[in-house]
Amino acid sequence: MTMNTTPYGSWKSPITTDLIVADSVSLGQIELDGDDIYWVEMRPQEGARNIVVRRTPDGTTTDITPTLFNVRTRVHEYGGACFAVSDGVVMFSNFADQRVYRQDSGGEPRPLTPEVDLRYGDGVIDRRRNLMFCVREDHTVEGREAVNTIVSLDIENGGEGTVLASGNDFYSSPALSVDGTKLAWLTWNHPHMPWDGTELWTAEVNDDGSLGNAQMVAGGDEDSIFQPEWSPDGTLYFVSDRTGWWNLYRLTEDGPKHLVAMDAEFAAPAWSLGTRTYAFESDNRIVCQYVQQGIWHVGSLNTATLEFRTIETPYTEMGRGDIKASEGRAVFEAGSSTAPTVIVELDVNTGNIEIVKSSGEIGVDAGYLSSPEAIEYPTTDGLTAYAFYYPAQNSDHEGPAAERPPLLVVSHGGPTGAAGTSFSMSYQFWTSRGIAVLDVNYGGSTGYGTEYRRKLNGQWGIVDIDDCVNGAEYLVERGDVDGDRLMIRG
Repeated sequence: MTMNTTPYGSWKSPITTDLIVADSVSLGQIELDGDDIYWVEMRPQEGARNIVVRRTPDGTTTDITPTLFNVRTRVHEYGGACFAVSDGVVMFSNFADQRVYRQDSGGEPRPLTPEVDLRYGDGVIDRRRNLMFCVREDHTVEGREAVNTIVSLDIENGGEGTVLASGNDFYSSPALSVDGTKLAWLTWNHPHMPWDGTELWTAEVNDDGSLGNAQMVAGGDEDSIFQPEWSPDGTLYFVSDRTGWWNLYRLTEDGPKHLVAMDAEFAAPAWSLGTRTYAFESDNRIVCQYVQQGIWHVGSLNTATLEFRTIETPYTEMGRGDIKASEGRAVFEAGSSTAPTVIVELDVNTGNIEIVKSSGEIGVDAGYLSSPEAIEYPTTDGLTAYAFYYPAQNSDHEGPAAERPPLLVVSHGGPTGAAGTSFSMSYQFWTSRGIAVLDVNYGGSTGYGTEYRRKLNGQWGIVDIDDCVNGAEYLVERGDVDGDRLMIRG
C-alpha cells in the first residue's frame, strides 16, 4: 500500500465520531460466588442502566437484575460497591429509590430497606447470622449533612439497619473475617479525603452481630490506609502509604509489618466504594495489582516467605481497581492502549488468560492506532512530571519531512486522578488525523508516590498548568511536535 505524504492534521481516518459513541458497555464491580463470576455492566443503549450479570463455568452469561432496576448506590455520591452475592442470593442498591433489594436465585427482587432517604453500599454478607455489614448514609434530615455509619442489615426481614460504628464523617470498606468473628473498617473526617489520612479499626463480632472491643489499629491524619482484608487464617492485611508509597502490610503483635517495599502503588484513590487491588487466592498467596510510572502490573506474593514476583500479562491499565480471587484463579478488569477494556480470568499457576467479558470491539485496523510512550520531563522548581505521549499514526499517511504535527495536551480530572493507558477512541480520533496527544499526569496525580500526589495541595491551577505547559515545551524541544500549533483541553 502506498503511503501518502499529507500535511499533519489533514489525514483521512476511518475513526469517526460515530465510532467514538458506538455501542459499548462499561464494566464495573466484580464478585465471585463459588465458581460463578458476577459483575456490573453499564449499558448506554439501555439508558445507562447498570445490570448485575453472572457467568457460570460453562460460559453461560445471564442478566440477573430485571429491566426495571438500575443497580447503583449514591453513598459518598460517587457510589461504587453496589451489590453483594452469597450462595446465589444477590443484595443490591437500586438507583431510583436507593433501597436495598434481595434477589434469590430465579426469583424477583424484594425490598429490604424502607422508603426513606437512606443509602447503602459496600456490603459484605454474613450467612451465619443472615446479616449484611455495610455503609449507610442517612439523608433523612433536611439541611443536615448526611450521617455516615457502619450498620448490620437483616437480609431476611430487612429494616433500616443496626448502627455498629458511628461518630466520624465517613466510613468505608467493612471487611468480615473468614470465620465471621472479626470486622475491620476504615473511617476518616473532614477535611481529609481517604488518600490523605484514614483510620483502620477492628472489632469482635458477637453472636447477635453486635460489635465488641472496637479499637483503632493503624492509620491517622498522615497515613492513608486502603483495603483492609482478612487472610484465610484471620490475619489483617491492608495497604498504607506510611513510607511514601502505597505498599502492602499486615498487622502483627508488634504493629504493621511492611511486606513489599517497592516504589510502586498497590492502591488507587478511593473516590468510590469497593476499590480493590489485591485478593487472597489461597492460604498463603495474594494476587495483586500495582502501578509503576503509570503502568499497571499483576503480581503474586507468598505471604509465608514474602517472595514477590510479577505475573506477565498483555495489559497495562487496571486503574479502576477491582480484583477478586479464589483457588487457582484471579478475576479482574484490565485494558491497554490498543485493546478494549475486558474482564479476564487469570490462571495464576499457568499464566493462561481467558476473556470473560469485553466492553466492546475496536473495529479499526491496528495501523491506525497510536501506542503511548511514557515520558518524564523537567518541570517547575527542578522537579519531574509525567505523561503519556501519543504520536500521530495512520498507516495511509505520513507528514512532510520538514513538518511536525500539532499537539493536543490533555489535563485529566482531579485531584488525584491519573492518565492511564486504557484504549481511548477519542485520542485515536486525533492521532489518526495527524494530531499528536499528550496525556499529562501533572503533580497531584496518583501512581507516583505520596509526595507527588500531594503536590497539588494549595497549588490548584498552578502546578497542574505548569506541568501541562512544560510537557508541551519538552516535546517541542525534543522535535516531536510543532511549537506554533499547541492546544489544550481538560
